[in-house]
Amino acid sequence: MSEIELGHGQLVLVGEEGTPGDSHGLSLLPACSLQIVISYLLNTALIVVDVQNDFADPKGSLFVPGGDAVVPRVNIEVMRALSAGAFVVYTQDWHPESTPHFEKDGGIWPVHCVQGTWGAEFHPGLELSGPIVQNGANGEDGYSGFTMRDPISGKETPTALRGMLDERGIEKVVVVGLALDWCVKETALDAVKDYETSVIPDASASVDLEPGDGQRAIEEMRKSGVTIG
Repeated sequence: MSEIELGHGQLVLVGEEGTPGDSHGLSLLPACSLQIVISYLLNTALIVVDVQNDFADPKGSLFVPGGDAVVPRVNIEVMRALSAGAFVVYTQDWHPESTPHFEKDGGIWPVHCVQGTWGAEFHPGLELSGPIVQNGANGEDGYSGFTMRDPISGKETPTALRGMLDERGIEKVVVVGLALDWCVKETALDAVKDYETSVIPDASASVDLEPGDGQRAIEEMRKSGVTIG
């Protein structure tokens, strides 16, 4: 196995070793695949996006296919981050009973993550070890953990997330959680404007309102400078 340093993580080539005396190096490695292993440092923040019952439990009103399987994978990243002394922060969808975000009020989504309900609670299997940034509490729209948008005027206002990162001197961000093609994507696209940003698709899952939305989200993030781990 051979490793190459690559910014936020390591580019690891995984496969059988070349034959003895092989002078062509990596080009002759059979069954070789590339995997980026994300590393955590003191100046890194892990942002865990919306791992809540309505998204991560099959009984949830907006269950993301595979969302329940994401929870243990997210927990691995939480423990890796904490063991390295990195900062871990959680976003939480936190809607009122009525909001233009919901289909019944003119939006596109079923009612979900209503304040104080089971659906809005974090999945019980999630390792919760950091502060929480709630989003949408006053009926705001938007999908990024960094901003909220007034559904009428479209005006964006910041959440507390950026301030938390900046006061800790964060330079690198890793984003995991739900859903890959919505809140994870939008959070990463906002983050990469100011921080070295990575997303771990294995620690996420896609809604896929349209087939292929998840893969298109990955390509959009990659083109914007996000490292896909």
